[in-house]
Amino acid sequence: MNYPKHIAKKGETDKALVTAIQQQLVKRGIEGVTVNGTFDDQTASAVKLFQTLNRDKHNKPLIADGIVGPLTWESLFDVQFKPVAVTTDSLLREALSFAQSQVGVREKPPGSNRGTEVQGYQASVGIPPGSYWCAAFVYFCFEQAANHLGFINPLVKTGGCLDHWNRSKANKITTKDARDDPSLLKPGHIFIIDHGGGLGHTGIVKRVEGGRLITIEGNSNPNGSNNGIGVFELDIRKVWTKDLKGYLDYA
Repeated sequence: MNYPKHIAKKGETDKALVTAIQQQLVKRGIEGVTVNGTFDDQTASAVKLFQTLNRDKHNKPLIADGIVGPLTWESLFDVQFKPVAVTTDSLLREALSFAQSQVGVREKPPGSNRGTEVQGYQASVGIPPGSYWCAAFVYFCFEQAANHLGFINPLVKTGGCLDHWNRSKANKITTKDARDDPSLLKPGHIFIIDHGGGLGHTGIVKRVEGGRLITIEGNSNPNGSNNGIGVFELDIRKVWTKDLKGYLDYA
C-alpha cells in the first residue's frame, strides 16, 4: 500500500487506510491491536509503541507521537521512498549547484562570522562582517545563479531569515502541507526555521527522502545549529519540526 500523502492519526476517516495500518502493526508484532478500521486511543498507543521500538531507514529514532507520517509509514510497511529527482528548473538547479561548490567554506577564525568567502556572502545583502550570515549565504547562491543565467534574482535582499519569509513573493509551502505530502518539496527550495525572539535559520534543500531532508546550510555546524562556523551538507533534519516555519519555492 502506498503512502496516502497525508498523515494518519486519531480520528482518521479512511477506514481502509486505518485497517491496513492496524494489520501491519499486528504483523510487526505489536500486541493489543484491534483491527476495526478505527484510529482510536488503542491504535494511537500501538503506533507509539512501534515508534519507540523501531527506527527510520536512516537509523534515526522515530518520534513516538502516535501519528503515522512518512517516516513511520516507511518503517512500518518496510518500504523505501524514492529520492526526489533533481529539479529541472534552471534557477533552482544553478543555485543548488553553486551552494554545493561552497560546502567546506569555514569562518576565519572559527566563530567570528568573518572570512573572505563569508564576508562576500554578507556583502551581497549589505550586512557588515561579524553578522549572522545563513540568509546571506542563500541569497548569494541565488545571486550567482541568476547572474549566470542572465536572470534578475527573485530573492528578497536581506540578512534576516524571518524577514525573507515575511517579504517573499515566492510560493510558500507550509510545514503542515509538507508534513502531509513531502513530495511537494523539491531540490532548490529554501527552508525557514523560526527559533523565536526574531531569531531563525535557513538553508537550501538538496534532496528529499521520505520525511527527511538533505540540506546545504551556511553559518551552521555539523549538528545543524544556527550561527555556526561554515557551510555544511547535512542529513539531520525532518521535513517538519515544531520550529520549521515553511519552505519557499522560487521556481
